[in-house]
Amino acid sequence: MWLREEEMASLDYDELYRAILKVESTNLGRIFYFAKKVLCVQPHPDDTDFAAGGLIAKLTKRGCEVAYVTLTDGRIGTLDPSLYPEKLASVRVEEQKEAAEILGVKKLMWLNYRDSELRVTIEARNKLITLIREFQPDLILTVDPWLTYEAHPDHVATGILAVEAAFFAMFPHANPGDVRGGLRPHPTAFIAFYWTRKPNVYVDITDYMGAKLKAVSSHKSQYPHGGFEEVENLLKTYSVLMGKKIGVQYAEAFKVLSPLKHLHCCVYAEDL
Repeated sequence: MWLREEEMASLDYDELYRAILKVESTNLGRIFYFAKKVLCVQPHPDDTDFAAGGLIAKLTKRGCEVAYVTLTDGRIGTLDPSLYPEKLASVRVEEQKEAAEILGVKKLMWLNYRDSELRVTIEARNKLITLIREFQPDLILTVDPWLTYEAHPDHVATGILAVEAAFFAMFPHANPGDVRGGLRPHPTAFIAFYWTRKPNVYVDITDYMGAKLKAVSSHKSQYPHGGFEEVENLLKTYSVLMGKKIGVQYAEAFKVLSPLKHLHCCVYAEDL
């Protein structure tokens, strides 16, 4: 779908900009209905479950294959000084396995960078490029690295690494050992960001809120002294707020973009 030059000439600036956004936004929300394979790239065990557990349950219910890549080992995610980092890391692996089973996620992958120390490096990007080429996803789901006031470097680095890997995975001379080893370059059709200030797609998770909360509650190490009730309230509050946008009880919100069109030299991406 394109705008004809004569059509553009008849519009003022604001009208034309809105028309461009409408064209560029076409079909962004449909990816959640036709994606057959989704790769979730998360900073820590539990991030995807917190932010998008309802969507994940909905996707796997309709037969979509979902895989998680966890970049860090989650070793510092506690306020308990008696729980040593190595022990916590192993506990969090088991918690993620339990949550994944609840949500229908069959494949879990771990890159095991040290929690709180993840940085954007070529090594980490190349590892993700290889995983993308192996899994061949239609959609990559990850954290929005451009969230205002985000203080956690693992979240920022994960989002940047995911978008860079999604972009470069289509080029055969990026991480060329993959192609020489028999992997195919892969253009991922869409990338969806959670925890974003500029969502453009809202997903009804009303029927899957129970599964989401059950999965999130599996991450017991994150709720000392029975603190899950507070987390549950926060998640419900956010989901009710997002649901108001589409007239449902509970929803999750995402910023969906195309790596092919919107992740390089696109001045409209922020407003899509």
